[in-house]
Parts: sequence; C-alpha cells; structure tokens
Amino acid sequence: MLKTSLTLAAILTMAAHGDPAKVPAKKDAPVAKKEAKAAPAKKKDGAKKAPEKPKNSKLEQARKDQEELALHNALAAEKSKNETNDLRAELAVLKLEKEILTEKLALATIKESSKSADAISKFMAEKEKLTREASLAKLEADKLASEVKALQAASSLKTSALQAQISEIEAKEKRENYANATPQYLANPLLKNGTLVVSDRRIPFNGPVTSRLADQVTTRINYFNNKDPKKPIFIVIDDSPGGSVMAGYRILKAMEGSEAPVYVVVKSFAASMAACITTLAEKSYAYPNAVILHHQISQTFMFSSLNLTDQKENYEDMKKWWARLADPISQKMGITSDEFIEMMYNKTKSGDWTEFGDDAKKLKWVDNIVERIHETSLLKNPDAKKPVVTVTRTSEAGATSRPDGLVPAIDDKGNPYLILPRRNPKDVYLMYNPDGYYRFK
Repeated sequence: MLKTSLTLAAILTMAAHGDPAKVPAKKDAPVAKKEAKAAPAKKKDGAKKAPEKPKNSKLEQARKDQEELALHNALAAEKSKNETNDLRAELAVLKLEKEILTEKLALATIKESSKSADAISKFMAEKEKLTREASLAKLEADKLASEVKALQAASSLKTSALQAQISEIEAKEKRENYANATPQYLANPLLKNGTLVVSDRRIPFNGPVTSRLADQVTTRINYFNNKDPKKPIFIVIDDSPGGSVMAGYRILKAMEGSEAPVYVVVKSFAASMAACITTLAEKSYAYPNAVILHHQISQTFMFSSLNLTDQKENYEDMKKWWARLADPISQKMGITSDEFIEMMYNKTKSGDWTEFGDDAKKLKWVDNIVERIHETSLLKNPDAKKPVVTVTRTSEAGATSRPDGLVPAIDDKGNPYLILPRRNPKDVYLMYNPDGYYRFK
C-alpha cells in the first residue's frame, strides 16, 4: 500500500510540472538517444529534407499524446486499484473466514465421522454379540425341540402301545358280547325233547293290543315274508292283557295272509284278544305254566250318554265282533259259540275262563306244550347295552316312555294306571282288566 501511494504521488507531481519527457520509463531512453543520433545523418542529405520537420512534430505530438494517455491509463488503473483495495481486503477476509469455516467444518466432519465410526463400531460389536447370542439361543432351542420331539415320540409310542392294548381289550370284550353261533331256521321248530327253536324271525308281542302294536307286528310279518316266504315267523307273547278288537283283527288277517307260516309262542300270559290270536294261529306253543284267558267282549261307556237305540246298535256291533272271533275258536274246540259262553260262566261267575298251558292244550286253545324255548336269535350279550324292558302289568308305573304308547298316570287315591289310546267309535275292547289298571282318559 505504501509503495503504491508513493508511485501515485510521483505521477501526480510530474503531471503538475508539465514535463511529459520525464514521465516515460527508463526503457524509453535508448529510443530517444537513437533518434538523437539519427538526426545528424539526416542533415547530410542537404536542404531537400528540411520540409519533413512537420512530420517529426506530429510524431512527437503523437508520442506525447501516447505518453499522456498511458499516464492517464496508469492513473486510472491506480485509482481503480486504490478504490478496490478495501473490497480486496474484505474479499481476503471473507476467503480467510471461508477457509476457517471450511477447516472447522472439516474438523467437525472428522469428529462426526469419528463418532459415527465409533457408533458403527459399537453397533457392529453389539450386532455381532446379539448374533452370537441368537445363534446360541437357536442352538439351545433346537436342542430343546429335539429333546421335546424325542419325548413326544417316546410318549406317542407308549400311547400307541396303550391304545393298541385298549383296542385289543375292547375288541375282545366286543367279541365276548357275541355268541359263537348263528340263528337256526327249522321247518319244524319243535324238537322231540320238547324244545322249541325260535329263530331271529321273531316279533315281540307285549302289553295292550293297540293300533301301534298292530303296526309293529304286521309290518314285520310283511318284511319277513319279503325276505324269505318259507321260513317260519314267531310272534312271542310274554305278557298281554288283550285290547282293541280292530287292532287284533288286523294282526289275525296278516297272519292268515302270510305265505310264511306264523307261529305264536306264549311264555307267560295271553288274555282276551291275545288269547284269540294264540288259539287261531296256524300253530301255537306255550309253557305248561303259561296262563291263557278267554272271556266275552265287553265295553265300558265313560263320559257318554246312550239312549236305548244307541245301546241296541252297540250291542249288535259287539255280537258281530264276537261272532267273528268266538265262532272260529268254538269250532276249533268242537263246540258251539253258546256252549263256549256257557262254559266260561261255569268256570267263574265273571266269565273270565283261565287255564294253564297244559290244560289249555286239552281245550285246543294252544297246540303244543314246550319245556324249553331256545332263542337262537339272541347272539349279543343283553347286558352290553341297556335292555329293552318288557311291558307287563307289573312294570314300573312311573315309566314315561313305553313302546306300546300308553301313558302312565296316578289317580287321586294314589293308584297307578295306564291311559289307553282313544279307540275307534266302532271298536270294542276284548281285554282282561279286573282292577281297572287300564283306563280311558
């Protein structure tokens, strides 16, 4: 700055004295000397070259102008340089500050990079640690899983072995519940030793004779006929007090219409309509101590008022029903219907003629007396499942589900009874009911 100021001051001083010859730099001096030396040589040419002086003046003037212009340019340059010194100084400061900031930024970057590197290093170390721990945990888990699988496999084997043993035991028990036999089908089921052989073509007949019982018996007669029209069918009566004449007659007609022979077996008690079915069967069998009871048709009128004409009509209907049942029975006995009625009342004043099986055979109420009955159809242990209760007069009155459809009840005096189903208005009951156990609702 000081040197620049001195140079500018010198230029300004020379400009003030008006001495442009002294302004040019030292390099211009040799040119002036050459021109001074060259001047005498031109004078040797004589007077002819004198007019050229004006040219030298112009040249000199041009040189002066040139020098003055150069001086002005230098002055302008110095002025411009002087004017921009502050800007350059400020620029230098800014550059310096920039460099400082750059260095600081670089330093911060280095520090941050160092921190990041440390963090990354720690992260990688932690990751590696966690990876090792995870791998170890996985190995332990795999080991435990293998042990569990081994235990499960061992347990499964034990369970399978136990299950196999249970299955074997159950299979043996099931097999034990079945007899090692097959049903026997004999054209003549009564053996010489007095044994009656009953096949699986048997139809249970128990309880009051109702429409439901008639359905059960007749449908099975039809089924066994369709299956085999030659093998005998057995209607087995354990205990029946008789019942509806209409329902009983349906059973009789199904027996008569069967191509396969239908035999009736009485084990305990057959009365009224059940006795008619026994006596009118193609063949009938009974134990010696089985009880068979015949009596007249009777009818009880409850909750109804009948005039003489109605009573006469009912009487005529009852006579017709009695003729259809009593006439065939009396003919088989070799007596008339009236004689049959007379003999009933000769036995008892109530007309309920009761005979044991062996005496009933003498009266032709039953055809054969048997000492034993071989039920060849009973091939499964009856204790293997809940047995079917045989419905008799002595069955538990509190039962609510009965195969014959009767409804148990208790009257005001505490006596149990069974409610009979509503009968057809033209139907009558041929039933032994001395104690009123069977009642209409």
